[in-house]
Parts: sequence; C-alpha cells; structure tokens
Amino acid sequence: MIPQPPKPQRICWTPAEAVRFLAHCAAVNDPLTELFEVLIGTGMRKGEALALHWADVHLDDRVLYVRYTLSNVNNTTPVFTAPKTKTSQDWIGLSCRVTQALQRQATRQHSQQLAAGSRWRDYGLVFTRANGQPLRPEYVLHRLHDLSTAAGVPRIRVHDLRHLAATLMIASNVPLGVISKTMRHSTLSVTVNIYGHLARHTAHQAVDAIATTLNTTQTQAA
Repeated sequence: MIPQPPKPQRICWTPAEAVRFLAHCAAVNDPLTELFEVLIGTGMRKGEALALHWADVHLDDRVLYVRYTLSNVNNTTPVFTAPKTKTSQDWIGLSCRVTQALQRQATRQHSQQLAAGSRWRDYGLVFTRANGQPLRPEYVLHRLHDLSTAAGVPRIRVHDLRHLAATLMIASNVPLGVISKTMRHSTLSVTVNIYGHLARHTAHQAVDAIATTLNTTQTQAA
C-alpha cells in the first residue's frame, strides 16, 4: 500500500499574535476590523460571516443565527445557500467583545451608507463593501494577508481564524463537547479528529477526576 502523504501542518496564531493583529486593524481603522473580530470571537466560517444578515443578529440577547453562507459572488448578484451542514444552521452565543464589535460595525455601516447615498445597495448584510454590496471572499483573504504582514504576524488563511477560535477554547480548558457545539460540528468525533491532538490535557483531567473522587472517598471512609 502506498503511504498517504502527511497532512499539511496548520499555521495558527498564538493569543499574543491574534491580539497584535486585531490591535493593528483597529489602529489603522481598517473596514474589515470588525469582521476579523467576529471570525475569531465566534469561530464562524468565512462564508457564514459574509452572509450574515442584521435580521439574524440579536445584540440585546447576545446571540446570532447562522442561516446562510455566501458561496459565490458574480458581478452583480450575491449567491446565498444553506450552510455546510444541518448542524451549522444554529444559534451562536456572542461574547461582550464580539457584541461591541458588531455595534461598531453598525455605526461604521451607517457612515458608509450616508457616504454612498444613492449608490448604496441594501442587502441587509452585516459586512459589506462601501456601497452595500457583498464582500468578495478573495478580497477578504488579500486584506488579511496585507494586514498580517503590516502587523508582523504570520500569513494565514481566513479559515485558519476558525481554527484559532477552537485552539483558544482548548487552551482555556473548555470541554471538547462544548467546543464541538460552539463550532457546530456534525458530531463530537469531528471535533476530536481535528483538534484531539491539541486537547491531550483533557485525558489527564478525566483520569485525575476519577483518582480525586476515589481518594476523597477513601479518606472519608478511613
């Protein structure tokens, strides 16, 4: 049997690199600053974030609903389709940081709409070009690369921001089951297959919990 080539090693920012990147975006007031905050802070897929509608954002309740994904954009018309899997179409909780980013985006978009005037095309989207049209995925990637270089952090793919969100949760000892739900994976095994190697500490936590319970019971019985 011919051995399969090894899977490519994912490049993932450290927390310090993520903070440096986001701080640079904010310092230069880049129009995609809030998009990157949301991608990192929720683990949403790129197409899901680009297809996010304000009608599906509930800031008071700190949740949003993933209803669409932007699969392609031609010269004039956005193409919205169902998300990747049935479990992808679900509610996502929002941290205070992400909620604030979305509030800033609403303010930014209002200014863009006023500047665009009659050229504004209202699709009801959260993240758009300066005239309201959907963002092009390739533009988001190019902007991510340019901002990464300027911030002095490694160049990564937009999808790697989703992996960054998962690794940050793992580093904070969030249980894999909760991470799987947050990432909206179809099954827990998908999460384990992708991130299990990063969560070896959970195995020690599990057996340590058994030992702690037995030791405590043994001490109480003595």
